[in-house]
Amino acid sequence: MSLSLSLYLVDPEVARAVVGSGDVRVRRAIGGRFKQEMSRDDDYFAHEIENGAPTRYEALTAVVEGGPFEERHAFQYGYAYRMICAFHGRRLWGNSFSPFKFAWLGHVDEALKSLGIEAVTVSELGYRLPEPLPHADLPGHGVWSPAACATALAQYEAVPQDQLAALDDDVREAVEELGTWLQAARPHPTHGIVGFLS
Repeated sequence: MSLSLSLYLVDPEVARAVVGSGDVRVRRAIGGRFKQEMSRDDDYFAHEIENGAPTRYEALTAVVEGGPFEERHAFQYGYAYRMICAFHGRRLWGNSFSPFKFAWLGHVDEALKSLGIEAVTVSELGYRLPEPLPHADLPGHGVWSPAACATALAQYEAVPQDQLAALDDDVREAVEELGTWLQAARPHPTHGIVGFLS
């Protein structure tokens, strides 16, 4: 099964504060901005919706309201939370993490550790959704805090070029992409990187 990692440069506290906030204006603004995307997603998940899953907008409403949630349709709340992060942040791009097999994250993490970059791992971007959202196998979710991003960037920039060049080409490109994400966070001291694995 091929996976993809979607990353957002966002203040994680701002995004997290939307969950359970009951903020109707924010919900409507997100719904308006992502109207076409939600329609496409509802078409893609039509079978699940026919079998009782909420539409993407219904899932967004539940996330903003803090529930109620249906455990068996947890994926919809995860994707709704991804829209919240996209609304409050900006997308970070990279070719090394779409598509890939799950084991790829471990290979990149091993390379990071060998280079002395230990403040973050790519594997941690595929864990649980924030509370009170129900657990979903996909999308996975993880956060690199602003402090972790700053520390990881310092570690990345301290890596000697010959060490980086000695890595397998695919792994080196992935590490360099990670470096560009961390550099994008530098001018935004309250922003971290929020990832969604799907």
